[in-house]
Amino acid sequence: MKRKFLTNLTLLIILNLLVKPFWVLGIDLTVQNTVGAAEYGFYFSLLSFSLLLNIVQEMGISNYNNREIARDQSRISNLLPNILVLKLILAVIYFTVSLAIALAIGYEWLQIRLLIVLLFNQFLHSLILYLRSNISGLQMFRTDSLLSVTDRLLMIIICSILLWGNVGGEVFRIEWFVYAQTAAYVITSVIITLIVLSNANFSKLAIDFPGILNMLRQSYPYALLGLLMILYYRTDSVMLERMLPDGMVQAGIYAQGFRILDAASMLGFLFAGILLPMFARMIKQKQPVGQLFSFSFRLLIVPSVTAAIALNFYRIEIMELLYRHHADEAAPIFGILMISFVFISISILSGTLLTANGSLRRLNMIAVFSVIMNIVLNILLIPGYQALGSAVASMATQLFTAILQVLMVQRIFRFRMITGQAVRFALFTGLLVLTALVAGVTDLPWVYGFLLICLAGVAFSFTLRLIKTREIMESLF
Repeated sequence: MKRKFLTNLTLLIILNLLVKPFWVLGIDLTVQNTVGAAEYGFYFSLLSFSLLLNIVQEMGISNYNNREIARDQSRISNLLPNILVLKLILAVIYFTVSLAIALAIGYEWLQIRLLIVLLFNQFLHSLILYLRSNISGLQMFRTDSLLSVTDRLLMIIICSILLWGNVGGEVFRIEWFVYAQTAAYVITSVIITLIVLSNANFSKLAIDFPGILNMLRQSYPYALLGLLMILYYRTDSVMLERMLPDGMVQAGIYAQGFRILDAASMLGFLFAGILLPMFARMIKQKQPVGQLFSFSFRLLIVPSVTAAIALNFYRIEIMELLYRHHADEAAPIFGILMISFVFISISILSGTLLTANGSLRRLNMIAVFSVIMNIVLNILLIPGYQALGSAVASMATQLFTAILQVLMVQRIFRFRMITGQAVRFALFTGLLVLTALVAGVTDLPWVYGFLLICLAGVAFSFTLRLIKTREIMESLF
């Protein structure tokens, strides 16, 4: 099982490293530098708002569907038509509730107009995730890996033409960025639909409304968990834009620090996309999951800690390299958010295992406390510290969530390796911080210092046997 996980993960990471860094640092970043912090902050806060209620149309369906098909692949033909009908109904509710709240909190017509397109984009993205859950549930991981970058690849092509193709001789507008995403999502959804239909055998097509209601009863815990996670992950920028007089600018500055965190977090979600069906099948068949969890944990947390330390230590230089404006203000926000990256990675892995185990009630209890903590901290910190306050609130919330989820995993599965791994990871972190301090006092150019920390992370991970050469070779061959 470790071999299957590692080979598919390797393909997935390679494809994402080829496409998504250029999207984040080449397209998304160029858009912000082109339109400015205020206009991008206008878009970013609306994007975050569109994500807050996205779970209304998702309702945990993708995770539920992935888990069910991984357990019994013949269920795809029965689940597919019913879930598609359900998603259309939920999409209407999502649009209605989102627009009602937007009007209630005082959004003007200019914001509402762009929000409508963003809501449609979220519907398309949700549809793509659901369709992909069928493919990964069927254990077609290579196909799913290729599809995971299709929408971003199309966006890169379209946005490149708009940014550098001198289309109509007009200055790039943020609306073009949103419309490019719409086009890419439409094309991707059509491609994935054709693939899914080719793997489903419809002997009799029927809509089972009692079955749909039963599905909602079973999937709503996943939906609640998704809603709560989005609330404490995306509320920050919406609260910044609404609470401060220069809210759009502060949301734009926060976006500058948040951008790399959001991109880096995708690594954890790549792990989760492969691990969820694997864990679900192993638990169903009563196979031990300890080795796979330990292996995936070490593979994810080692680069997460290394990246967090290297990026944090050179946060000012990186922000000045990437942005034309507000780099000094964004640097401390970026540093704090990159510490959060480690806690997010831990939560993603622990949450994936607990989700596969069906421990949704406990996960939701943790998430409720996390949402309350995040909102209260934002209310207390934003007026005095603005975007920096939101970053601190986010880091504290992610740390709280990670600790509780790890304790829950240990309590349910009683893994023996947790304590020993914690000691080695603490030593690993300390050695990396020491390396960063040495790089600082030797006045190395920051690029060389950054590379030194990354190379030290690789060396220390093997020296401390967090990553074992023999384990990697056995998994690959």
